Amino acid sequence: MSALIDAEWQIVGSQAEYLVAVVEDDEGMRQAMRRVLEVAGYKTQLFASAEDFLATDTASGAKCLVLDVRLPGMSGLDLHRELVRIGTIPAVVFVTAHDLAIVRHYATNVGSAYLAKPFLSHELVEAVGRAVTK
Repeated sequence: MSALIDAEWQIVGSQAEYLVAVVEDDEGMRQAMRRVLEVAGYKTQLFASAEDFLATDTASGAKCLVLDVRLPGMSGLDLHRELVRIGTIPAVVFVTAHDLAIVRHYATNVGSAYLAKPFLSHELVEAVGRAVTK
């Protein structure tokens, strides 16, 4: 990682003392997103499933939710709809390895960011940065 990128991320990080919850079933991807977000200055909490996330009170404390669309059990879209239903919804960045127009459309309609995997680290940091400042 270059010093320029580190310096840019620290600028973002110095402005962001926000909790970002990551719901991603792939352990390697989950850990990679945690590392990227923590370098940018965000606190993170990780979950392997929507059900794990719902079993906590993290939704009420998270400023942003990085949410995989395809999860075992409840999908990311179903989790988002459930959070809307119960009235506890942080800003959301949808991520997916299965880039579908209908999912991009859904994300746009609900005012969320959308990243197709693989994405660059700075794209995740920028999407979260935009989400937490909305």
